[in-house]
Amino acid sequence: MIHSILKDRPTKLFLGFTAFFCCNALIAEAIGTKLFSLEKLIGMHPVNFTLFGQSGLAFTLTCGVLLWPFEFVITDIINEFYGPKAVRRISITAVVLISYAFLMYFLAIAMPPAEVWINSSSKQGVENIQNSFNAIFGQNMRIIIGSLVAFMVSQMVDVTVFHQIKKKTGNKFLWLRATGSTLVSQLVDSYIVLFIAFSGIFSWQQILAIGMMNYIYKFIVAIVLTPLIYFIERRIENYVGHEAAHKMKMAAMGAENI
Repeated sequence: MIHSILKDRPTKLFLGFTAFFCCNALIAEAIGTKLFSLEKLIGMHPVNFTLFGQSGLAFTLTCGVLLWPFEFVITDIINEFYGPKAVRRISITAVVLISYAFLMYFLAIAMPPAEVWINSSSKQGVENIQNSFNAIFGQNMRIIIGSLVAFMVSQMVDVTVFHQIKKKTGNKFLWLRATGSTLVSQLVDSYIVLFIAFSGIFSWQQILAIGMMNYIYKFIVAIVLTPLIYFIERRIENYVGHEAAHKMKMAAMGAENI
């Protein structure tokens, strides 16, 4: 049976997309503790926007946003060729794996450090490697929960918007349903994680302002990545054949059961 599975190109594609999707999500969560300045990255001064009464705002972003846009690209591709049930399946799989990863992070943090590890790290200029390890992998529980909830909800929003647009446009205007669903779901994602993680810590004006700065970045990236969706679509059609690709799209549209 395994040979027939591995010979089936749509199945192999789905396995590949699932692996990339889950791996990408895990990496994004792991590197999300670091913040970076988008302005410094592109050689600009901080923009110093004022939004919702909050001044001095800049594009200070988590490194996780470097990878999350690709999650939504893959979501749209799977939506197009495999349907909403497949998106829900890989989304749940990713959440389970991320939760497992954080469980292992906390377990590793709890392990008593060996003296040889502490001594060797001090020679490399790291004063307290245990504290550094804790800071990198020991994210606040509210941030973890907020991130996971935001991810699942935004994925379901993406699926819903994508297929509502597809109902009206058929197989035309892939850019509209792909980019449109991403723009809506990313707005939801930006604010759910902030409200869960920082409610009671930041004022609602701060949350709105920070969320909007994050969303402006995500909005721009979603537009920029639109050609990538067409590129992947063409590659899939060439790989499985145009007739098979058409059947996959028809089946995906008929499989809608949200």
